Amino acid sequence: MAGPRIHKVADRIKVVVAQMLERRIKDPRLGFVTITDVRMTGDGQQASVFYTVMGDETARAETAAALRSATGLIRSEVGKQLGTRITPSIEFFLDAVPETAKEIEDLLAKVKESDEQVASRSAGAQYAGDPDPYKKKDEDDAELDD
Repeated sequence: MAGPRIHKVADRIKVVVAQMLERRIKDPRLGFVTITDVRMTGDGQQASVFYTVMGDETARAETAAALRSATGLIRSEVGKQLGTRITPSIEFFLDAVPETAKEIEDLLAKVKESDEQVASRSAGAQYAGDPDPYKKKDEDDAELDD
């Protein structure tokens, strides 16, 4: 469990990396990138930067290559901006959140459609048995019990 200091450093790294990608990294392979999260180890020596890319698979591959080539420059700037004794090593990971969200939305749409089909089939349906299937004591039996 990382402490509050590690969380603050991770948030700062997220901001620095996003600014670097927006302003200083001029690689033409770099697509429309969003930094979604930064997770650090408890000792603060490694930072995992999660990102998403708008576009198809080739845009993702080209962006991954651009990020790999710019890792040294980004790490250098992170070290300058953080001012800590140890500059964490940085590794980039493609975040699967958008794809997972799309799968969940598709499944929810499928379930909603299935529920609508069941509701339309049961619109005019009647119960198979008596309307009140529970056994009740007859009035004659109730008088004998008293």
